[in-house]
Amino acid sequence: MSPFSENPVGKSRAPEGPNPEAGHERPNPMRSLLILGLAALSFALAQTTLVPALAELMHEFNTDASGIAWVLTGYLISAAVFTPIFGRLGDMFGKRRLLVIALFIFAAGSIVSALGDSVATIVAGRILQGVGGGIFPLCFGIIRDEFPAEKVSASIGLISATAGIGGGLGLILGGLIIDGASYHWIFWLGAAMAAIAAVAALIWIPESPNRKPARVDVRGAIVLAVGLTIPMYAISEANSWGWTSFRLIGLVMVGLAIIAFWVWLQKRTSDPLADVSMLARPAVAMTNLATLLIGFGMFASFILIPHLVEAPESTGYGLGYSATQAGLIMLPGALTMLFAGPLSGVLGSRFGNKLPLALGAVISGIGLVGLSLDHGSALGIMLWNMFSSVGIGLAFAAMPNLIMEAVPVERTGEATGFNALIRSVGSSLGSQVTASVLTGTIVLASGLPTSEGFKMAFLVGAGASIAAGLLAMLIPGRGHEHVTVAEEIGAASVLPDPALAADEA
Repeated sequence: MSPFSENPVGKSRAPEGPNPEAGHERPNPMRSLLILGLAALSFALAQTTLVPALAELMHEFNTDASGIAWVLTGYLISAAVFTPIFGRLGDMFGKRRLLVIALFIFAAGSIVSALGDSVATIVAGRILQGVGGGIFPLCFGIIRDEFPAEKVSASIGLISATAGIGGGLGLILGGLIIDGASYHWIFWLGAAMAAIAAVAALIWIPESPNRKPARVDVRGAIVLAVGLTIPMYAISEANSWGWTSFRLIGLVMVGLAIIAFWVWLQKRTSDPLADVSMLARPAVAMTNLATLLIGFGMFASFILIPHLVEAPESTGYGLGYSATQAGLIMLPGALTMLFAGPLSGVLGSRFGNKLPLALGAVISGIGLVGLSLDHGSALGIMLWNMFSSVGIGLAFAAMPNLIMEAVPVERTGEATGFNALIRSVGSSLGSQVTASVLTGTIVLASGLPTSEGFKMAFLVGAGASIAAGLLAMLIPGRGHEHVTVAEEIGAASVLPDPALAADEA
């Protein structure tokens, strides 16, 4: 049987969890979850903490919006490229080892940006920070390998929801730091969190026993990097070039052609970076497409709400708030994700993970519709954002569980890494498209968008989220019965793994 064929219960190639008989002791799950949560939060915060600082950076380095956009774009491109690579390397060489490496590289990038005295230096540091994108698939893999079966779904749900929690908290912290200090402290905070998480992981988290020996597909990694970088760069310039410009369409088509070539190349590589037949499975492919759309909708709210509440009151819709006040309006929404993530794991264990994914996507979409129609007061914005955030927390937590139910344990890092890559692409698209919608309604006299612009931009994000919910309902189950990750672990851990036993001997 092919190692990439379906993996029914009781027929796993390797035990999905520690094997006590082989001398492998379980770590303290709560301690490990706190360490992994800190690692994930350090990367998630970096997605948005710099957003409130963009205006200060433009002023300090005397550049325009296009020049400073690379502070965000370089980070997103790097994260998209390195997330699946580090997930794959974790499957090959040990997830704890690669997690520590990713955290130290992220910390080094934070230090480079903190010390930077030019846009180029800050962008270079942000590109190094993007390597931290591999943190999420590595955390998922460690949880699947090490945690007791009954704690896996909820733990993965909490770590996955951290992507949304960190995005919301990042705007708050970024505003507080910019109002009270300078942008340098944003990077020092990221460096400190990542370094603490790396040392803690090295000391208290054991190396995962499940490995997939292979050679590193350097050629595939380079081709994938080029294929992702070209269209994402083009999308980042969409507001300057125009969405219908020949340059943008041409570069996107070139990027898609290179990715198509990468798929062809992977099918003909003995040890590929990715098993494309696994990624093409309906359950995996449809979950990834839903992830793209939900990431789009999430970043629409992250970008739009601060712009909305910080706009002057003279616009007729703005509240004239500071960056700190804007962040505080988003704080309740970020906190709701903290509870929605574990709840998603409970719902997924009982009813199947496509339920919280579909339900969460629809709830998020309804919340964005509410923001579109009712954004005239701080209370209305805060409540609708909380409603939308519940949906984001439910959906984000269900995604990795759905992926892991559909793939063999030795491909956990690879498959969840590509899911995180898709989320980064969706986030980039969401931020660029919504910004483009706002730009199209700017009034020349004031230089600010209209209320109708915000209404339309929120509706675009809502449409993407609701479409994700409808798509999630079509995700096929595994066989006639729903099988959770926890049930797989419980069944498979009964069977000793000959390869692991030989290694221990």
